[in-house]
Parts: sequence; structure tokens; C-alpha cells
Amino acid sequence: MGILKTIRQAWKIPEMRSKMIYTLVMMIVFRLGSNIPVPGINRALLAQMFDSNESGLFGLFDLFSGGSFSNFTIFALSISPYITASLILQLLAVAIPALEELSKQGEEGRRKMAAYTRYLTVVLALIQGIGYTFGLFRGVLVDDSIFSKIVIVLTLVAGTAFLMWLGEKINDNGLGNGISLIIFAGIVSRIPTSISRTIKGMIDGTISIVSVVLFLVFALAVIIGIIMVSEGTRKIPVQYAKRVVGRKMYGGQSTHIPIKVNQAGVIPVIFATSLLQLPLTIGYMAPNSGFASFVTKWLSPNGNPGVWIYFIFEIVLIIFFTYFYGAISFDPTEIADQMKNNGGFIPGIRPGKSTSDYIARVSNRLNIVSALFLAVIASIPTLLSHWTSLNIGFGGTSLIIAVGVALDTMKQIESMMVMRNYSGFLK
Repeated sequence: MGILKTIRQAWKIPEMRSKMIYTLVMMIVFRLGSNIPVPGINRALLAQMFDSNESGLFGLFDLFSGGSFSNFTIFALSISPYITASLILQLLAVAIPALEELSKQGEEGRRKMAAYTRYLTVVLALIQGIGYTFGLFRGVLVDDSIFSKIVIVLTLVAGTAFLMWLGEKINDNGLGNGISLIIFAGIVSRIPTSISRTIKGMIDGTISIVSVVLFLVFALAVIIGIIMVSEGTRKIPVQYAKRVVGRKMYGGQSTHIPIKVNQAGVIPVIFATSLLQLPLTIGYMAPNSGFASFVTKWLSPNGNPGVWIYFIFEIVLIIFFTYFYGAISFDPTEIADQMKNNGGFIPGIRPGKSTSDYIARVSNRLNIVSALFLAVIASIPTLLSHWTSLNIGFGGTSLIIAVGVALDTMKQIESMMVMRNYSGFLK
């Protein structure tokens, strides 16, 4: 009820209300576009192609597109090329000194990095669009001419570019992270279909009631766990020494440095899922090739023994990206230097490098807890769906992203309300 109270209070403020309305309108635009089909597609053949896909691999691509991929709409590529481009540039920024320096140049550097990300997004969307049009979806084209294929490719690239623009506009004029909200909207839009499919399976006898109950218990536990980990912080005590400046005395107070347990949020899960999609995407571009068969067997969550390899890769990538994102977003040396310059110290720890090492050690311990939690929650449903008949398309990865994005958005609303002396539901 605290969440609803916060939203009601925010709605009464004109500025907040306009931001909320703007975000809602952008989400409606996204969902409308998700139902506009790409021109030149035989819908009957498309439905047959996806109905005959027993492996269920298409569900992984539908995760970010909200069903646009299986319906081959103008947003079929979704925002995945943008996420992949962001990931590539962040990795390159660590390896290439010029990009690393650019990322540290404040607002101007961030604008240039954002521009590079857009350019790379268009390139990746073009490659992906060509692959799908000339590969996976070639059999459902009404017209097999080169002109028709070029129109489809350009439509797909334009759809991804529009989603990228939509996300940036939400960042500027709305609430929350635009890209994350687009993914969130896609995931939530699948809930009615998943419920309908589950009920039908229970009626047909293909899905047992026990499996459904177990999933609901699992989902509830995941939601509670995500909230606890997301809101958990480690408070490092800091003492400031007394110093006299002129006739005034400064310092002498005790405070703390709050370090979040989950510093990376849902970014590791999104990045890991996007990276694991790459071999499947390449395989789908040439569905009858030997590479596609290899990927389906060895690197997919529905292959055998691919499910185990996918399971291991998912865990390793989530752990890696948790540490990677924590390393680029949290600098213990900078914090230690600021404390030293202001006369602050951690009781029992020498200022300078010892303080930096201590903060880094605490941060790494929190990262391993967060990484293991995200990895287990995101990976276990992969094995459960392999062992059971329950496949409602709303597993651990979906729950982590959906709950994480909802919490981040509510925190942004909360912070805006705090600026107006309002005490919200997040304590």
C-alpha cells in the first residue's frame, strides 16, 4: 500500500504527473508498435513456423521483445542491438585507453560515447535484420524479391532505432531508465498469454497443478529475495577529525559510507542474456546449417547437453558482469582520497591505501553475494523448464528484470518526492 500512496502523492504534483503521463504514453506507443507487422509477411506461414518449433528457443528472443519477435513486427529486433552495442563499448573502454579517457571526460565524453553506441546499434541491427530476413524468416515472405527484403530489413532497423530514441526520450522527459522500462513493458505484456497457456495446459493435463504451485512459491521467494538484496546496504563507519578554520570548528561527527549489496542492479542479467543470445541469433540466420544444429544441441537452454553448458555460461557471465559493472561504477580509491582530503577515516584503518583496500574488500564480498544470488535465481528456471513441462515464459530472468526495474523506477519517484519533504515507502 506504501507504493500506491507514493504514486498518489506524486500524481498530485504537476511536474511529477506530467512525467508519469509521458512515460505511460511512451509505453503505449511501444506496445502499439509491437503489434504492427512487418510488410510482406505471410501470417499463416509465420504462425505455423512458430507452432512447429518444439524447442521453445524463440522464447529467449521474445523476452526482450514482448512477443514482437514471434509475430515478426516492426520491433522484432527489440532493443537487443542497443544493449549489445553498450556492452561492447563498455568492454572496449576497459581495453582501449582512448575510449577509457573519453568515458571520464564528464558530460561531453558521455555524449560522444552515447553517439558511438547509437552508430554501433544501427550497424548491429542491420546485420541482424539481414540475417533474419534472408535466413530464418525467408520461408514466410510473400514476395521473395530483393526489393521486398530490403524494405523488411530497413523496417526492422528503423524499429530498433525508434526504440532507442524512445528510451532516450523517457530518460529526458519521463521516469526511470527508458531502455529498462521498454524491456519491462515487454516482459509484463507476456503475463496474460503465459497465464492463458498455463491454464490450457492444466486443462489438457500437460501441466500439473503441483508444478504451477511450485512456480508460484518460487516466484514469491524470488520477488522477496530481489527486494531484500536490492535494498540491502553495508554501512562502513566513518569518523571525521575536528579541525579549526578561523574561529570555527569543523568535523568531529560520525557518519557512514553506504555500499549497496547489489550495486549493479539487473544489468548483469540483461548483459548475460544478451551475450548468450548471440550464437543463437547467428544460428537462426541460417536455420538449416550445421552451425545452427551445433548451437541448438550444445549452446541452447533446450539442447542436450546444451542445457548444462548454457547453465554454466549463464552463471559465469552473471558473476563476471556483476564484478565488471561494480568495478566501473564504484571506485574505492576515489572514495578513500575524498575521505582523506576531508579529514575522515575508518576507525581502525589507516587513511590512504589501507582505506582503499578495505573498501574494495568489502565491495568484493558484497559483489559475490549479489552475483551468486542473481546467478542462481536466473539459472534455476532453465533447469526446471528442462525437467518439467511447465514453461510459462516468465522465469527467473524475467522476474529479476521486472522486479528490479520496478524498484529502480520507484526509487527515482521516491528521490523526487524526498526533495519535496515527503516520506515515502522506501526506508
